[in-house]
Amino acid sequence: LAFAEQLGKAFEAKFPGITVRVERSGAERIFTRIGQEYSSNIHAVDVVNTADAAHCIVWKRNGWLQPYLPEDVAQHYDRHYYDPDALHVTTRILVSPIGYNTNLVKPQDAPKSFADLLDPKWAGKMVKGHPAYSGTIMNATFQIARDLGWEYFEKLAKQRVMQVQSATDTPKRISLGERAIMVDGAGYLIIRYKEEGQPVDIIYPEEGTPVAAGPSAVFKAAPNPNAARLFQNWMHSRDAQQFLVDWARQYSPHKQTVEKPGIRKLADIKLMREDPEAIEKGADEIKRRYTQIFKV
Repeated sequence: LAFAEQLGKAFEAKFPGITVRVERSGAERIFTRIGQEYSSNIHAVDVVNTADAAHCIVWKRNGWLQPYLPEDVAQHYDRHYYDPDALHVTTRILVSPIGYNTNLVKPQDAPKSFADLLDPKWAGKMVKGHPAYSGTIMNATFQIARDLGWEYFEKLAKQRVMQVQSATDTPKRISLGERAIMVDGAGYLIIRYKEEGQPVDIIYPEEGTPVAAGPSAVFKAAPNPNAARLFQNWMHSRDAQQFLVDWARQYSPHKQTVEKPGIRKLADIKLMREDPEAIEKGADEIKRRYTQIFKV
């Protein structure tokens, strides 16, 4: 929420006279809300950003999105970061690593892989987000289940893992010392917290780190269509993308952005493979199986 509000204020400062109203929630909740609004012929959304690219597949299929390709995107983004029909653009790239509290876990004792989290010594000491709320967690849960098998989660569930909603909740819980290890969550918050001097650090698991593209789109029935396109254009400019890198500590697809020294580049992280099409087809089953295993 803090970053979303800062982004809105930065836009208002750049374009005086246009007011931005920010509404921030988990990506899965946003997706449900927009679906409910459109089924009632309510068109309240101008521009959306989601941490679950599968949502854009549905919105595109429904014919709800307006084609618009910002000039910066055409010039400075690889083609796989935007829809071939210009209906959505990747705004940010989110990684979901393991994290730990450095006051509770010594670096040499920290887990190095998802497999390590099954060690009995971590029982009752972990926190994980829920795929029914967060797009980042939906992607992470899907990728881990695909690569390691649902049997992995059945074993993890026996470790008495604290369940929270958002990908932003898990870093908070370990920074507060409520849990020692986060299974998944917003890696950028771990970076920010560490820079602020909080006792947290990142682990990029040996099996690979879950990743989620966060696309944005303009809706065809946007109540403020010109302002919506202006916002979409600005949000993917070099200045706004560098703001995303510098302030939010997230990864940008804009080739002209520059990471701070000491931050591991995306190209240097072993990533799991994103598959929005598979999530779009299997989201309900992912939520069902997860709920059945973790009883939440």
